Order: sequence, then C-alpha cells, then structure tokens
Amino acid sequence: MSNDFPQQFANIFASLDRHNLHRVSEIYAPDVHFTDPLHDVHGLPAMEDYFGELYANIEDLQFEFHQCQLVTEGQGLLRWTMTYRHPRLAGGRPVKVDGCSCIFFRDERVYRHIDYFDAGALIYEHVPLLGSVIRWLKGRLA
Repeated sequence: MSNDFPQQFANIFASLDRHNLHRVSEIYAPDVHFTDPLHDVHGLPAMEDYFGELYANIEDLQFEFHQCQLVTEGQGLLRWTMTYRHPRLAGGRPVKVDGCSCIFFRDERVYRHIDYFDAGALIYEHVPLLGSVIRWLKGRLA
C-alpha cells in the first residue's frame, strides 16, 4: 500500500471536471460508500451519477488541498477548500467552503469516503431569505 496514496487521490480528485468523469473509477472501488452532510451514496455507478449531477449543476468547481496524509495503514485525511459557482446561489459569485475528508482505501482504491463540512456555508446561507435567517442564527449561537 502506498504511503502517498492520499496525495495521489487528491491529485486525481482535484483534476476532475465535467469532461473527465471517467476518472472516478480510477480512485473509487466498486463497493464505494460515500457520505457527506447532504448525501449517502453506495456503489461506483451511483458515485459516477453523483459526480455527473454535481458537475451538471454548477458553473465552476475547484478543490485546493491543504493537507493529505496517511493516518494509519489504509486510512487518509485530506483537508481542503472547495470553491464553486452556481447561477442561483450567492448571485453567481464564488462560494468557498472549508472541509475535510476521511478516506479508507485498499488496493489503491477508496472504498469509504466521508466528507465533513458546514452545509449551511455550502448552500443554505446563499439562498435568498433562508440565507439571512441562517446567518442570523449562526451569529446568535456564536
């Protein structure tokens, strides 16, 4: 097992765009299980569909990886900032969200991927009216 697999994964992941989604199968195992605050995806075909829908609904998506390290054999931690633009969110301006991924891998493929990020910062804060309420609530709770 390669000690630099988390970095290899990050390099391929960061290079994904709507034109090369066939590369998803290069980094994910057939039995992949992906979760984040908004999704729960099982299997490579569903993962490919997830990425296809993701890239179809946004104008720009980029990941900057700040940390990619092996935690223990077969497990990696990746800390990142995602920047995206969606025509109906934030007036089409870029939105930045910090997050982290825990990946579990074997045979140079990820079989479990868990993303942690603030769903409010990703989407809800940028929806007219709802965004104002969420930002107000966050301010009150801080």
